[in-house]
Amino acid sequence: MQQSAFFGSPLAEARITGLTNCTTTSPYGSTSFGTVGAYQQLACTANGAVDPNDPLNAIIQDINLASTVSGLVQYSMDITILMPTDLSKSNHVMLFDVPNRGNRLLPGGFNIGGSTTAAGDGFLHNQGFIMVASGWQGDALPGSGRLTMTVPVAHSSGGGTIIGRVRTEYGLTAGPATTQNLGSGPYTGTTTASYETITLNNSGAVLTQRVHQDDPRQLIPNSQWAFADCTGTPFPGVPSTTQLCLNGGFDTNHIYELIYTAKNPTVLGLGFAALRDLASFLRNDTSAGNPLAGAIQRAIMYGVSQTGRTVRTFLDLGFNEDEDHKIVFDGMNPHIATARIPLNVRFGAPGRAAGTQHQEKQFPGSDSPLSWGDSFDPLTGENHGILDRCLASNTCPKIFQTVSGTEYWQSAMSNDTTDFRALRDLPIPPNIRIFYLSSTQHGGASVTASPETDTMSYCQYLLNINPYIYNTRALLTDLTAWVIDGTPPPTSRYPSVADGTLARADRIGFPKIPGVNFTALYNSRQFLYRGQKFDFVDMSGILTEPPIEVADYNVLLPRVDSDGLDVAGVRSVAVSAPIGTNIPWNYRAAGFGEGDLCDLSGSFFAFATTKAQRIASGDPRLSLQERYGNHQGYVDAVAEAAEDLVADRLLLSADADSIIVAAQASNVLQ
Repeated sequence: MQQSAFFGSPLAEARITGLTNCTTTSPYGSTSFGTVGAYQQLACTANGAVDPNDPLNAIIQDINLASTVSGLVQYSMDITILMPTDLSKSNHVMLFDVPNRGNRLLPGGFNIGGSTTAAGDGFLHNQGFIMVASGWQGDALPGSGRLTMTVPVAHSSGGGTIIGRVRTEYGLTAGPATTQNLGSGPYTGTTTASYETITLNNSGAVLTQRVHQDDPRQLIPNSQWAFADCTGTPFPGVPSTTQLCLNGGFDTNHIYELIYTAKNPTVLGLGFAALRDLASFLRNDTSAGNPLAGAIQRAIMYGVSQTGRTVRTFLDLGFNEDEDHKIVFDGMNPHIATARIPLNVRFGAPGRAAGTQHQEKQFPGSDSPLSWGDSFDPLTGENHGILDRCLASNTCPKIFQTVSGTEYWQSAMSNDTTDFRALRDLPIPPNIRIFYLSSTQHGGASVTASPETDTMSYCQYLLNINPYIYNTRALLTDLTAWVIDGTPPPTSRYPSVADGTLARADRIGFPKIPGVNFTALYNSRQFLYRGQKFDFVDMSGILTEPPIEVADYNVLLPRVDSDGLDVAGVRSVAVSAPIGTNIPWNYRAAGFGEGDLCDLSGSFFAFATTKAQRIASGDPRLSLQERYGNHQGYVDAVAEAAEDLVADRLLLSADADSIIVAAQASNVLQ
């Protein structure tokens, strides 16, 4: 490890004022990647300052209530830069990874095998990408290698403490617990800071429980819970302004909701400005303080799930225009994300989901607009789209939106591409391509996944084993070529009203598979009134809790074939040459809100091996023998499906070879 003092000096006229505490490491040792050579990693603290009076920053919630130094609001964040040791051998493209709840996803997010800190097969490295990641979520806590950001607390105009009502929700899957952090959630655990209660007296707070999302909330008497820590001391525990203790403990079968009065909101919206300013600095600054000076010609922003929503909101709020009015990112890939993120709200909780059918459903995120281009929403009376600001400033990037089936069943993906009544398809702007990764679950599956090993204790069925990693690798390659030299990308592939591949949940054509109780349950999308101080168009402002339910939107789902596999989209080899039915949804097991959707998990149901077996079980789906005859027939079908995808630029040749080799080595019809 090499310590660098080189980057510590202030950078004049830069919004990033300095890089400090820098260390350089060689994470892959002497490994050389193709013609690019060795890689090194630089880790620093980036310090920045924002002018609250700049019109591009004025949209940041409470920016005018943050303390300043020389008129500027200051912040700092962790950053990492993974780059070729010889930058002249890079492809001169900055691939900017927005960490999910502080956890960096690249390069592992695009690798076959390997962890998020390993090179895997070197897919990104061999192409010479400069991979950058930084903290952006001001409430993410340090630890376990998370990249964090420090932002100021907002104070009233007179310098006093700001208070407000905060709503939190808890749903346990790992087992019962005596205590919850106030900021804990199903997707954050204990990795997010909690807003302190203004008092240990809980008389003004409300705690409820229910089994299912739509069940009536049952009030838990205030005498049965406390702002306290009971992990080592029985109820009422040790008083705490950031923890919640329930007499008898929290179980896995209930959703718990707490509404309380908190203090000291932080200016979380600075995270958008920090992402903008760091990327602009690394791309454009020519001073000696920029370790990438002159190396970057193009930039692509990449986010997954939570951070895919961050990418969409970053663009929506105008942050792809830097303070010199230049474009920041030429390309974007918001992956498995349909909504936006409530980062720019007072007492924001960006680590929470945009809402699944079972939990966190009514938190901000899925509020209109969802569409890229303008669409009229008669419930809100507004006509807007995600691209409005970048169109006005001529800073719109080229965008690949990639989604799994979970985004349709849990996140109203059809509302991204259809009108309010779900009667017609919306026009998709020319700088957008949408790719539905057919019959996949939210996080995809490992290329080594198998129904024997891929299970989850609180889901009823085996997990989906259809990986989308092969297709996303090809699509990143296509996006990069589009960004670098304008090579036309593949056409969009997603279900639509016009071709009949979108339908109501009870009309998608799902077959009667033995042992599967298909209930057509999906996550409805609601229009929620969140108070006069909340701006749903900009996903900004101050929330009134709890929200008021006004109406439901119409949501459509992908139509399936006789096997239960999605008809439209990018049909992977596992869909075109299947060994079973991969499904984007699953149901919760007994003791975990039984019957509700199992959050972000899909399912897998294997085909029978022989015709006799399927007839005996009453399975309408053809058996493996009926489909392929023998093992070689299966391998031939896999090869044909792979070749078709390669021809359509939806699969790389090298990955096609790997898939065929895996089919040859499989025990299918062996």
